[in-house]
Amino acid sequence: MRPLRLGMVGGGPGAGIAPSHRRAARLDGRFDFVAGAFSRSAEANRAMGAELGISPERVYSDFAAMAQAEAKRPDGIECVSIVTPNDTHAAASLAFIRNGIDVICDKPMTTALADAIAIEQAAAERGVLFALTHNYSAYPMVAEARHQVDSGALGAIRVVTVEYAQGTRNRLLEAEGDAKMAWRVNAAIAGPSTVLGDLGTHAHHLLRRITGLEIATLSAELSAIVPGRIADDNAFINLRFAGGARGQFWASMVAAGNGHGLRIRVFGEKAGLHWDQERPDELHLRADNAPYRVLRRGEAYLCDAARHLSRTKAGNPEGYFGAFGNVYADAAEVISARRDGRVANPLACSFATARDGVLGMAFVEAAVASHANGGAWTALMPHPHA
Repeated sequence: MRPLRLGMVGGGPGAGIAPSHRRAARLDGRFDFVAGAFSRSAEANRAMGAELGISPERVYSDFAAMAQAEAKRPDGIECVSIVTPNDTHAAASLAFIRNGIDVICDKPMTTALADAIAIEQAAAERGVLFALTHNYSAYPMVAEARHQVDSGALGAIRVVTVEYAQGTRNRLLEAEGDAKMAWRVNAAIAGPSTVLGDLGTHAHHLLRRITGLEIATLSAELSAIVPGRIADDNAFINLRFAGGARGQFWASMVAAGNGHGLRIRVFGEKAGLHWDQERPDELHLRADNAPYRVLRRGEAYLCDAARHLSRTKAGNPEGYFGAFGNVYADAAEVISARRDGRVANPLACSFATARDGVLGMAFVEAAVASHANGGAWTALMPHPHA
């Protein structure tokens, strides 16, 4: 199976998340980088193209020129990876979708719900893939957690708690010349909530991926904790799910001393589970009047979806890049299958979809509205195609 021709928008020298995308795309040999529009700086743009071995004529000044030119080439890109700041996700995604090019985009999908809906509709109309890199949901034991829920091991879900609480921005970094933090606290670039766009959308998707629950209403408090910070850096949100379950949600940039900080607990009428991204190869299960169990990645007793996402034998640790690579590998399988006229592997579904992205933005906008209304319980906008 030949590699797909891949381009990249954003990701110039010094970019934050772009190196992770490039490593993930290369991990399984499913993509070749052949084009890009990496930076507004012509010098930086050329430098990154040279570093990646891309022909100079396929290093473009902007994404619009790239989308148009590549769509006309017989050897043009078949997929693009978008790793720009949040405010350009919508325009860049639409430029490629409208030219029939599949898109893999960093989160959050957009800065506004209306833009997310426009992307979903455009992708459906053109018949192309839009994949969102909520890579933490692509760990094998996240798939196993969903299997435990679906199999009825927990019983009906009653309570969910999820948190993504880091301490990495516990200082006023934007006043210290940190360029990556500077744009994150600019609502025009980052969107209406810094902490929810950056961290909260990951936690929201993880919650939905494991439980299958949808939030009906929420009550949110968004705070700027660090003195002098103009954007929120902490969110406490109470959740009510369709069907009656309840939840608590915490996203924070100011949990001093905390590590990565992404973890979830799900409690049903019969049992509960716990997964921690810092110990990703383990899934903890505890039922009433039964021994505490720890399921481990790579073992033969796991579900098919968990084994599909596993890369090494049991006992050999896996981690962040493996999960990120799963997103790219599964997206490549779906794209290649469509182009080859075959049925894709049904297990190739670790990536978030356009629908997931729309629901993520609906969550952010409802939380912002709730906070603005003193934490009033606020309904999420129903998905227009649900």
